[in-house]
Amino acid sequence: MKSALLIIDMQNDFILPEAPAEVPGAMKIVPKVKKLLEFCRARKIPVFHVIRQYRYDGSDIENFRREGFLNRGRYLLPGTPGAEIIDELKPAEGEYVIVKPRFSAFFCTELELILKRIKTDDIVICGVQYPNCIRATALDSVSYDYSTTVITDATAGADDEIELSNIRDLRNIGVKCLTFAEWGRQI
Repeated sequence: MKSALLIIDMQNDFILPEAPAEVPGAMKIVPKVKKLLEFCRARKIPVFHVIRQYRYDGSDIENFRREGFLNRGRYLLPGTPGAEIIDELKPAEGEYVIVKPRFSAFFCTELELILKRIKTDDIVICGVQYPNCIRATALDSVSYDYSTTVITDATAGADDEIELSNIRDLRNIGVKCLTFAEWGRQI
């Protein structure tokens, strides 16, 4: 199998404490995501940094988020520090950066095209956050018939309960949910 790593939404506005769209629990996974990234780089496993960006006018944000975005503060604006990938995980030369307009890394992006071109059949997912972008990406990955793994200790949700319930649900749709150590022993 040829694997590819998808690192989802590890951007300043999601990860840093007190950021405008902070995901509680996100900071705790940064060291593990960094180890996973270094592991994949050392083995020449293709890396995709999947990120969100919104237009200043909010015309491309989900309807349920639009009012808050416009009235309580904008975030993930292209060219701003908040939209950048955190310093610990900056993309290296040759790694892909995919900007997604919705939860799934597959929806309206070139991800599927590139995965097919590089003959990937195994997707490994980490990042933030479980009930939204992780779950949607994993579900689409399974729908496209990829072998799909979520690295549980390199993925975060708002709290332990949300994480555990999403892991259970992901397993029920055929997603392997493994720790970095468990996955690494298989490579």
